[in-house]
Amino acid sequence: MSAQATQSLQMRLYQQAAASIVGVPVYAWFARGRTYSIFVAIVLLLAGSGAVATEVHLIGWVGAELVPWIIGLWIVGCLSATVHLVYLVRARLRSRLFRTLISVPGQTIIAAGFLAGPWQLLLWPIRAVVGALDWSGALAMIQWLDGVPFGVAIVSIATSARVRAEWVRVRLATDGPESTERVPVERYRRRPESLDRPGLRIVQISDPHLGPWQSVRSLQRIIASLLEHEPDLVLLTGDFLTMEGQGTPGALGAALAPLASIADRCFAIFGNHDHEAPQEVRSALEQNGITLLVDQEAVITTPIGPVQLVGADYVGRGREEHLEQLLARYPRIPDHHRLLLLHDPLGFHYLESGAVDLTLSGHTHGGQLGLVSFGLDWTVLKSSRWPDHGLFDKGSNRLYVHRGTGFYGFPLRIGVPGETSLIELIPHSH
Repeated sequence: MSAQATQSLQMRLYQQAAASIVGVPVYAWFARGRTYSIFVAIVLLLAGSGAVATEVHLIGWVGAELVPWIIGLWIVGCLSATVHLVYLVRARLRSRLFRTLISVPGQTIIAAGFLAGPWQLLLWPIRAVVGALDWSGALAMIQWLDGVPFGVAIVSIATSARVRAEWVRVRLATDGPESTERVPVERYRRRPESLDRPGLRIVQISDPHLGPWQSVRSLQRIIASLLEHEPDLVLLTGDFLTMEGQGTPGALGAALAPLASIADRCFAIFGNHDHEAPQEVRSALEQNGITLLVDQEAVITTPIGPVQLVGADYVGRGREEHLEQLLARYPRIPDHHRLLLLHDPLGFHYLESGAVDLTLSGHTHGGQLGLVSFGLDWTVLKSSRWPDHGLFDKGSNRLYVHRGTGFYGFPLRIGVPGETSLIELIPHSH
């Protein structure tokens, strides 16, 4: 391809990107409102700038015969991202064909663009040093680094789209550290050897986020496979929807339909996103007979004895006061195991020792970016106050943070797969 043809193709790409960055937010402003318009503008500006900066470097070192392919892929990716964001203005669940051809590539290119911006900033001083020292061939040796964000985004599709089935054993504690600490958790990819006296079988469903990456049928299949374990309790710890799920009345009710047959064992709480469409979530749960606990308790009979189940509503502020008041309103019942459903695990820090036996949380998506796929606990949240995934102790309280069954938005589960677990709660006597 001639230099003039390449420049023409590049100009078409830049014009398309500019039209998207300006046109989509303007359309969103009039069709949906200011908030979504500003959101779209930020997304397109950040992702677009990162993608274009990378494209400029890539076409500088790939062979001339590959340049039209590179630019062509950028144009297709930009078009998919634009169409996806335009359709989100009137969000609803789309067909499998639309998700495959538009939503998946569109969200992937946006995710890659987000990563590419800061990545190019990191590469800039390296290029500057190499260029200043005039190291022969050094620039050519590091050129492949430009493609890293896009390679990571593509690989993350596999991690984002799949969930890992696990069997988790959680043994209740009698004492522990004064502050929250991670402790080893018993995880099995296959059903472990049975105990002499089985514990309480709990299926936890957290952060399913019904949307482009989690269809009604896929969530139905996941739930059906979990019910094959014959759980004693099914506990849903919030964040059921995305914008697309919120815009499709009845979809969540259909997705949760497999639970209707054991509704008397199913309890749910709200997550942060559920407050965006509370009536839709309530309706879906009621349709299937699932009990919603909004700062309420339920007392149930189980194979390990009576259980006091307390469901905390999601609050963004005043977590400590909220939990203190909730647990005071429903004091511990003697000779009952006490479980707390708490969407955001950050509140676990504020529980006094002995307040609950086990807290079940989600919200963090397991940390989203880490090395869990390689058998290591590390994630980007490790040094933060947020318990990211797995088992934690504080005094005699235990916390299990579910990695989530889905995720919201862009496919950036990198090295942290979702999970579908059966939790076997082992009382002290075991």
